[in-house]
Amino acid sequence: ALGDESTDLLEAIRGGDVLLHHPYESFEPVVAFIESAADDPDVLAIKMTLYRAEQGSPIVRALQRAAENGKQVTALVELKARMDEEANILSARELEQAGVHVVYGLIGFKTHSKLALVVRREGESIRRYVHLGTGNYNSATARSYSDLSLFTAREEFTADATALFNLLTGYSKPSQWRKFLVSPLGLKQAVLQLIDDETRSGGDGRIVAKMNALADPEVIKALYRASQAGVQIDLLVRGVCALRPGVPKLSERIRVKSVVDRFLEHARIWHFHARGEKKVYLASGDWMPRNFIRRVDVAFPVESALLKERILSEILGTMLADDVKTRALRPDGTYERVRPRTQGSGEGPLRSQEHFLALARRAAFADASRSPAVAPLLSGTPPEPRRGPQK
Repeated sequence: ALGDESTDLLEAIRGGDVLLHHPYESFEPVVAFIESAADDPDVLAIKMTLYRAEQGSPIVRALQRAAENGKQVTALVELKARMDEEANILSARELEQAGVHVVYGLIGFKTHSKLALVVRREGESIRRYVHLGTGNYNSATARSYSDLSLFTAREEFTADATALFNLLTGYSKPSQWRKFLVSPLGLKQAVLQLIDDETRSGGDGRIVAKMNALADPEVIKALYRASQAGVQIDLLVRGVCALRPGVPKLSERIRVKSVVDRFLEHARIWHFHARGEKKVYLASGDWMPRNFIRRVDVAFPVESALLKERILSEILGTMLADDVKTRALRPDGTYERVRPRTQGSGEGPLRSQEHFLALARRAAFADASRSPAVAPLLSGTPPEPRRGPQK
């Protein structure tokens, strides 16, 4: 599996974008991405943001080791991460003592984006790798939060990551972004444009968005206009939602659901039909004024057709069909529990997080079945006995 010692993580990323759905898929490859870079003699630089790093963080230790190994290491530590201020201050001190270039972002803005950039010498050229996530670089919360990770070596993504770190460290401000949508530098305007594009498509438009909270007045008005134009809109909003769905002549084509289960739903996913292009974005922030105006957040597109389909069908499709741990928002602002399907309907109840766990178990079993030690057990042929070392 990805992240095992026998797997070359960078080789996997070179072969194509890699998507992980935490905690159903391990967070260890994210940790391994930084740890292996710290010890790789061909890695020249590591740059990353740290919003909530737990005490004793293996990622912080890896960054310290990388600096001690002579690599150029930059860590942007957000000291104003609510309830984690003390831990982040301690991490910043430890990193500085090890020789890491620690910066604290832009004055007046909270750096909420989650990304890591590795710069590596490969033969006669320099190659960059980037990890982008919807959740924090925190191994503890990664076991209880539901988030998405994307690894990529696409040039346009790594160039944008480099430009963002140059911005955050005060070197330069990019004239434009190739792929990223960044707040407070145009992210809100881009979201409004994406919604308006669907509005112009009328009944052929489609929007599905998952987030923690929805409270920005301009975005809500844009969604109302889209609904009135005939666009079907499904929103998965775990927490605060200032929009009212199902109001006649205002939001009749908008449905809002909230899934609250064992794992905290934390991933931000946006889908716009875009006349068949099926745009999919992952993001570090919600559709709220604070994320658009007072935070540095990043939204980034998923460009692999295979990964897009996985997000749309396996993740969003499953969550929209959840009828066990879902509550629907009513026009009056109250929530009602969705009734589970009965056996007589031909389909049993669906609990999305249990479904994701089952998918992860099947995938793990499939990986194990390809092991030389396990394959004979599945085929019914006993494995050959192990031989001791030759004398």
